[in-house]
Amino acid sequence: MQCRVMVLGLAIGSAIALVAPARAAAISDRAFGVAQAMVPPTGMGDADKPMPMQERMQRRFPQPVRVGDLIGLRVLDDNDSTIGFVRQIVRTPQNKIELIVAYGGWFGWGARPVAVPIEVIGIEGRQLASLDMPMNDYAAAPTWQQSDATVLPNDASIRVALARR
Repeated sequence: MQCRVMVLGLAIGSAIALVAPARAAAISDRAFGVAQAMVPPTGMGDADKPMPMQERMQRRFPQPVRVGDLIGLRVLDDNDSTIGFVRQIVRTPQNKIELIVAYGGWFGWGARPVAVPIEVIGIEGRQLASLDMPMNDYAAAPTWQQSDATVLPNDASIRVALARR
């Protein structure tokens, strides 16, 4: 009985060994197409495909978010380092929405407010990603001065793009 099982196993193994290389060759001769999800370009490093910030934001499926839920959230760079924290959200006289982010300082102390356009930000759960504004742009940005911008109330709703990494 053991001899029959061993012979049968050897026969099956030999058949597989003979067929497998031919099958692998047939598979490798075919062209395969890999399906990819449509990921809109981020804008940073996409010099060959320039796209306006507003259009990039619209391609990221913006979702309604309550302003009060954004206050205090971290803004992260590409390396998941904290750039700053959202302090308030304002609407400019040009009807543009900007997040006022406390940038720099030591654990929030001594940070200066910087205006960040809503188009360059994406939301990832309970944090925000800086998608189209690199870290050195935060350092070069002027300190925000409250002038004629209107601070949005916590119960107001704005649209924020989705982000994923």
